[in-house]
Amino acid sequence: MKLNLIIWRQKNQKDQGEFKNYQVDGLTPDMSFLEMLDILNEKLAGEGSDTIAFEHDCREGICGSCAMMINGEAHGPEKLTATCQLHLRSFKDGDTIYIEPWRARPFPVIKDLVVDRSTLDRIIEAGGFISVNTGSAPDANAILVAKDDAEKAMDAASCIGCGACVAACPNGSAMLFTAAKISHFANLPQGQPERCERVLKMVEAMEEELFGSCTNVGECQEACPKGISINFIAQMNRDYINAAIIPEKRNRGELKPQ
Repeated sequence: MKLNLIIWRQKNQKDQGEFKNYQVDGLTPDMSFLEMLDILNEKLAGEGSDTIAFEHDCREGICGSCAMMINGEAHGPEKLTATCQLHLRSFKDGDTIYIEPWRARPFPVIKDLVVDRSTLDRIIEAGGFISVNTGSAPDANAILVAKDDAEKAMDAASCIGCGACVAACPNGSAMLFTAAKISHFANLPQGQPERCERVLKMVEAMEEELFGSCTNVGECQEACPKGISINFIAQMNRDYINAAIIPEKRNRGELKPQ
């Protein structure tokens, strides 16, 4: 199996960058996409050329570090699949594949296919901690959680922070990522004490990082390798309104405490 790869090469954030063409032969359909890049890098290293920088860690679709655009699609053509889970059987022999980094202002390119996604980390950090007592492990049923709430929390917690939602959004919005991180705790009893404070701080941090606004295009949930729903954005918006607007009305006596 032979593929024609057109890969974005960029030395650093200040470099203009450009696409370069590479031919890779001797591939098999069962190889993963990252294994193909490994083979290409071995070839480049043997030639004394600069290898292609790309991120990877677990290679099991868990860490989210393998993020890249493949033929204009975040993580490639397969749904619910991270780049490391993508195999060459998704392509045909002789195909031309364009590979480039995330294209979003809050994700500056470090080198080649590697971008700085520390903006997502700072959004999480803004949420702070939960005020739960530590010590010995409590009984499993000490804090009852409704089945629907538990399932929603688990769905939100499946976010791997890869940034595909940002890269796929025409506005470069991080609403789906932020909503998933907020809703994870918002659907659990342990997350209730700081629920209002958390949503205010994390939304504020998201805006400070200059992410775009959400216009309900829905591309974020289509690109998400974990299939996280935009329903979480609606839940986050409701929480934000309750935290930011309703308390102000109560202070003015426009709303009675419930």
